[in-house]
Amino acid sequence: NMAYSAAGLHLIGGASGQRLWYYVSSDTIATANSAGYFNSSASMLNVNDVIITVTSTGGTPVITHAYVNANNGSVVDITNGVVVTNTDGD
Repeated sequence: NMAYSAAGLHLIGGASGQRLWYYVSSDTIATANSAGYFNSSASMLNVNDVIITVTSTGGTPVITHAYVNANNGSVVDITNGVVVTNTDGD
C-alpha cells in the first residue's frame, strides 16, 4: 500500500463550508477509506465534504463517491463510499 499523497487531492468546488474533492491514487479504496489516511489534509477537509476517489485494484481503476464522516482536526475518516459501476453495455 502507498501512503496518502496530497498531490492527488484536488478541489473541484463548494460553498457554505462543504466542498467537492477529486482524489487519485494507486492505493485501493480499502486503504483510502481507512481512518487516518487523509490526516495530513485535516486542515482542508470538512465533515460532509464529498470526495470522488479514483483508486486502483490490481491496476483496474475503481471510482468511488465517499464523504468525510469524521475530522477532529488531526484524524480524518471517510465513509466506505459507493462504487460507480463500470458496466459498459455497448
